[in-house]
Amino acid sequence: MEQPFKYFAFISYNSKDTAWGKKLQKKLEHYRMPSTLCSEHGWQRTPIKPVFFAPTDIQPGGLSEELQERLKASQNLIVICSPNSAKSKWVGREIEFFHSLGRTNNIHFFIVEGSPHSGDPDTECFNPVIDQLGLPEILGANIHEKVYRWPWLNKERAYAQLISKLLGVEFDTIWQRHKRRIIRRAIAWTVGLLAVLVTLFAVWKMNQPIDVQTHLHEASFHNEALPPLKDAVVTMTLDNETKTDTLRTMDATALFANIPHRFLNKPVRLTVTCRDFLDVDTTLLLTPDMTLDIRRDPSVYGNIHFRLFNPNDETFYTNETLHVGEFETTSDGQGRVSCLIPLESQRKSYKITTAFPLLNDTIHMPCGENDVILSQ
Repeated sequence: MEQPFKYFAFISYNSKDTAWGKKLQKKLEHYRMPSTLCSEHGWQRTPIKPVFFAPTDIQPGGLSEELQERLKASQNLIVICSPNSAKSKWVGREIEFFHSLGRTNNIHFFIVEGSPHSGDPDTECFNPVIDQLGLPEILGANIHEKVYRWPWLNKERAYAQLISKLLGVEFDTIWQRHKRRIIRRAIAWTVGLLAVLVTLFAVWKMNQPIDVQTHLHEASFHNEALPPLKDAVVTMTLDNETKTDTLRTMDATALFANIPHRFLNKPVRLTVTCRDFLDVDTTLLLTPDMTLDIRRDPSVYGNIHFRLFNPNDETFYTNETLHVGEFETTSDGQGRVSCLIPLESQRKSYKITTAFPLLNDTIHMPCGENDVILSQ
């Protein structure tokens, strides 16, 4: 069974035509075929890939063993024809080597400059190796062929010619579809341009500053026994600019004045920092009136840590059952007491009760392992 080729095509070019090589490689690899042709021939929608182009793989130079292997692994040879490539001995060697592989019918020519068979070295675009090898009469796809009055359309026609030869299909099958796609693209560009102009006008017309109000809403359980929100810092980030306001109470409103109208209904970053509450860092669509959910940090008044100490014998009470408020817990082997109080039951301080009298029987929040409850 015949082994598939690694490359669909190999682009041979002179270094002065590198830009054309890159453009042609991209054009071929991204060319989408009609679905009907793909079904008929078993092609993918982008059947012309990969296309080997030296600058993306190896440095151009002599016909090295590596370059010969690339040619062997290529189903087609595409020669970018110009007076530059016509004078290039390396382009000639690549054509000669590919011809020696018995794939003469798979050599294709893409003319970007000059004229074929002009007889003038300054304008001749075909490498002399073509005549020396006695290759069949070659026309090539010529971007300067004046079929249409618009040069860009003639260039697109040349692309379609080359693609039809590479795939072995009728030129009109490719070209008629390609023309329709070009027309649709031109219409799309025109509509897009008009849309941009309308948008720019609307932005210019509507780019008047607005004032944005931001409210806070406590989304967690509201516990009246805990201190209320105080001095919440609200920050709005627009592009690289930040605006800040401080809310003294939960019912206050942060005001951000003179916001450019163009940011309306666009994503904006908002952050809130406030003691006893979890930080907020979110992105919302900017509106003149916004509300941010804020939640109390349950660890501030609910994460109990202290040690139970007997000052008489200077030891810690270990494995001692006690109550923190209404919650029962036990000290560990080093006298440490830990207890998590749910938000709805949290207080600013908790009464500690044990089986023995305490010298100080209240733990004030927030607390930590350095806090000590002493027995009498």
